[in-house]
Amino acid sequence: MLNKKDFQNMQKELAAYDSQRELLIKKSRDVLKLSKQIIYAVHRSELKQAESLIKEIEKELSALNKITQHSTFLLSEGSYKIAVQEYVEALLYFHVVKDKTLSTHTQLKVKSNHYLLGLCDLTGEIVRKAVYLAGKDRYAEVIQYKDLVDQIYGELLKFDFREPELRRKFDSIKYDLKKLEDLVLDLKLKGKL
Repeated sequence: MLNKKDFQNMQKELAAYDSQRELLIKKSRDVLKLSKQIIYAVHRSELKQAESLIKEIEKELSALNKITQHSTFLLSEGSYKIAVQEYVEALLYFHVVKDKTLSTHTQLKVKSNHYLLGLCDLTGEIVRKAVYLAGKDRYAEVIQYKDLVDQIYGELLKFDFREPELRRKFDSIKYDLKKLEDLVLDLKLKGKL
């Protein structure tokens, strides 16, 4: 009546999945750590260091993607999703500061939803950068960053986000934009602009 062979196969399948999942979690942590280091290096204007870290993170992300290659279940793991969106945020921030360009999801070779999650997180880093620049009397750059966040917000308003996490992160952009608008207004009132 009971098919023991079927249960043994399921046990092996779950054991293999758990093994791959543990590997995925470890690699995801590596990507996360490098993402934070890249952002920190960019904030300190250590772009050569950031470039070196980007080479490392691209290798780690490639290894991470190989783990998920044969399992749609692993692609939906939270640790994978977070690692990729942090990777996106770090690379977007690097290129915005270094090249004044916003990389596309195809350039970064990531899925749209991962890109959008990372893009939404990017605006918080831009606020930090703008505040720093205001303190250094680099007001034209503050306005450029405010305008960039405004453009990002304007484009994302055209979407109809259904996923709760993406919707929440998108909603946070308006608060980042408000901070930048307040910063620019404050600079104008002080006669700096």
